[in-house]
Amino acid sequence: MSSFSDPEVVARYAEGPVRMVPGFQHLQRMAALLVAERVPDDGRVLVLGAGGGLELKVFAEHHPGWQFDGVDPSAEMLGLAERTLGPLAGRVMFHEGIIDVAPEGPFDGATCLLTLHFLPREERLRTLIEVRRRLVPGAPFVVAHHSFPQDPAGKALWLARFAAFAATSGIPTAQASNAASGIASLLPAVSPEDDEALLSAAGFGEIALFYAAFSFRGWVCYA
Repeated sequence: MSSFSDPEVVARYAEGPVRMVPGFQHLQRMAALLVAERVPDDGRVLVLGAGGGLELKVFAEHHPGWQFDGVDPSAEMLGLAERTLGPLAGRVMFHEGIIDVAPEGPFDGATCLLTLHFLPREERLRTLIEVRRRLVPGAPFVVAHHSFPQDPAGKALWLARFAAFAATSGIPTAQASNAASGIASLLPAVSPEDDEALLSAAGFGEIALFYAAFSFRGWVCYA
């Protein structure tokens, strides 16, 4: 898998999700709408995996009163986020690291898009617990990432579909196939059922699927 500290990877980052994640731009808009259902106009939102700044820009443009704390382990990706946001970056406090560097809050809402699939199961649960601890009661949390069956046949089928979508979006076929192979062998993804169980174990309720796109799933839940 590519390193998000590699300058070449960072420079090309914005091209990838649009081509490889079905409905990527709509996913960001849906996340903003779901968070806005319960976050006040002057709310404070935690964005975990904020590097690149793509969802931060959408959130900031649609909700001019929100303030954000963006957390990401890559300094290079946080730098890209600041450049992506331009003048909107003044409404974001950036934090380099994992969930532990995030302020205590309390936050009115939180998101974590295309990030949790990088975390092994135990670290994922710990991260979810730490997010939940930083939210006001009833605050929304929106997550989306790779989540597919873990039996060999199911995994192969859905990752083949992921690769086929990427190829039809302009990614060279061999590159798309290599990406799927890397995900299968290196990414600690879990099944959708396990994803929901982890959210529940972390203390979130009202867990509802809102996004399903080949190998990706997204949920909204509440603290």
